[in-house]
Amino acid sequence: MDDVLTERAWPTTAEAWLDRVSALAPAIEAAAPEAERARRLPDHLVARLHDAGLFRLLLPREFGGAEVSLPIFFRILEALARHDASTSWCVGQLNGCAMTAAFLDPAVADTIWRRDPRGLLAWGAGKAEAKAVEGGYRVTVRTSFLSGGHHASWFGAHCDVIEPDGSVRKRPDGRNEYRTTLFPAQLAPMIDNWDVIGLRATGSDSIVVEDLFVREEHTIVRDVPELRRCKGPLYLFSFYGVYAIAFAATGLGIARAFLDAFVALTHTKQPRLRSTTLSNSAVVHDELARCEARLSAARAFLLGEVERIWDEAAAADTVTIAQRMRIRLAATHAIQEAVAVVDTLYNTAGTSAIFAASPFERRFRDMHTVAQQIQGRKTHFEVVGRWMLGHPPDMSVI
Repeated sequence: MDDVLTERAWPTTAEAWLDRVSALAPAIEAAAPEAERARRLPDHLVARLHDAGLFRLLLPREFGGAEVSLPIFFRILEALARHDASTSWCVGQLNGCAMTAAFLDPAVADTIWRRDPRGLLAWGAGKAEAKAVEGGYRVTVRTSFLSGGHHASWFGAHCDVIEPDGSVRKRPDGRNEYRTTLFPAQLAPMIDNWDVIGLRATGSDSIVVEDLFVREEHTIVRDVPELRRCKGPLYLFSFYGVYAIAFAATGLGIARAFLDAFVALTHTKQPRLRSTTLSNSAVVHDELARCEARLSAARAFLLGEVERIWDEAAAADTVTIAQRMRIRLAATHAIQEAVAVVDTLYNTAGTSAIFAASPFERRFRDMHTVAQQIQGRKTHFEVVGRWMLGHPPDMSVI
């Protein structure tokens, strides 16, 4: 067996990974207009991202991955988002999918990732059902939001399991079993329906599958640490928690780039009927300082929690409900604060922000699309608050 992929030398520090992002920055920014029009990342950019190892950040080392820490993952996605939000989003989404390898039959994970240097798994949200049959499941899928799916070699679907007698399979805790089934991407051609206002280049189209047989070994039950085959601390964290960190990092990166572009604008823009540039406006001084405080505080809260919980999980070999709630709270807060910063500065920038060629217009759309995704829901504050007051935790969102 070829050991090239598992022996690949990966950077060991955040700074080294960020150097890779910096090296790719010109290509990412140059590709953004083309990607926006095509509603997917161009193949030449995806190839560069593969070469930099950015799709293997959360893949277990034994299958050719870097298996980086979540604090490093956060910083990489935040940096990518400063150059293009759709690129950051796809890297975050596809890396979350790659965590599946830690739970899969090793031979299957080897086929999907280790034997294929361009192997990618993509999935999305929607309706999916797996009927239990001998040796596996008959799967019917209608799902959307398969970010990065046009570049994937495998697709996944999260299914309710129907037993041969028609009953719904239950977990030991009484909840419905939610089983992720995997199948080659060529068995489910993508439906072109991702025509949206923001994150347009993620190519988050849909698939439909009817009565497809999927072998048992091509399925997993996610978010059960006892079932993980790879024992690193990364795979103690829930998929929901990892996506919360990923998409909040993307939101923070968008907002930081927006703020930086606004600062540059203030030195040149002289509003109509005004005698000086925005940089001399007391209103702008106040708003800019408040936005800097909000953005910096939200980032510090989230990254601080991720760093602390990562260290605690590595030491204790577990992630507690309290820690999962803190990630949920900090990530939701970060997304909401990032939106507030972007909105404030967009309004203050005036008509300069509405042109497609400006550094604001696409970021404004992307930021609001991030906030519409499930990770940005304001109802997450209610979930955390209820738990803080002694109510049972809602495990479906942490």
